Amino acid sequence: MMRKVSLSTIALYGVLILLAIGYLLPAYLAVVTALKFPADISLPTSWELPPEVNYASFPEALALLKNNIINSVILVISATALSTLLGSLNGYVFSKWKFPGSEVVFTLFLFGMFIPYQVILIPLFQTLRAMNLYGGLPGLILAHVVYGLPITTLIFRNFYAQIPNSLMESASLDGAGFFSIYTKIILPLSIPGFVVTSLWQFTQVWNEFLWGITLTRHADNPITVGLAQLAGGQAVSWNLPMAGSILAALPVLLIYIVLGRYFIRGLLAGSVKE
Repeated sequence: MMRKVSLSTIALYGVLILLAIGYLLPAYLAVVTALKFPADISLPTSWELPPEVNYASFPEALALLKNNIINSVILVISATALSTLLGSLNGYVFSKWKFPGSEVVFTLFLFGMFIPYQVILIPLFQTLRAMNLYGGLPGLILAHVVYGLPITTLIFRNFYAQIPNSLMESASLDGAGFFSIYTKIILPLSIPGFVVTSLWQFTQVWNEFLWGITLTRHADNPITVGLAQLAGGQAVSWNLPMAGSILAALPVLLIYIVLGRYFIRGLLAGSVKE
């Protein structure tokens, strides 16, 4: 027996479909433009399918952005790993090893989440230059690690708060110390938290542009800066920037396709306490 569908349900799905189409239109335009030859690209025909498919845009864009992609891979792996691990340790301390004034310190720590990139750009530039880290990937990695610590600390702190203190008390009675409890009890339970923070940091660092263009020299520019330079100039072959933008979006897209369900599970982990 077929189930009747209400008009409100049909209207809801209709609105969702329209929103999805509107959201995907820029992606459609990027793919269509990337598959055209430069002579076929014009504003009046921008929404039309290519009269002849040009696959050469992708290997050509990849060759032009090769160094930028390598820089971004090094950047995101290093910054994500360090900020996630340090955030885990911070969350462990703030949730299970509280000290006098820890709540005040934690609150001040979280202020970093609300500081815009632009506000600290000049002090950050001066600090990295004083540390002889300006212009290269190490300085940019350090900036992203420090800026990512508030959100990773918050996620891990809330996650670890759901772990019973009785586990730590039992381990302490058996002679386990700070790092022994962390590595043998806390860390094995932290996989959902690591998935959430890693995906979050990977996305933020990979897509960041402002620090990439101001804190690194040309040889160490990340992919976002490479894309901007690819689209620069007076005569632009728009198939190349569009192909490059698709290539730049693929890593984040693939990671969320593969690990998206674990990201949701990690966000919900510990939200309901029995």
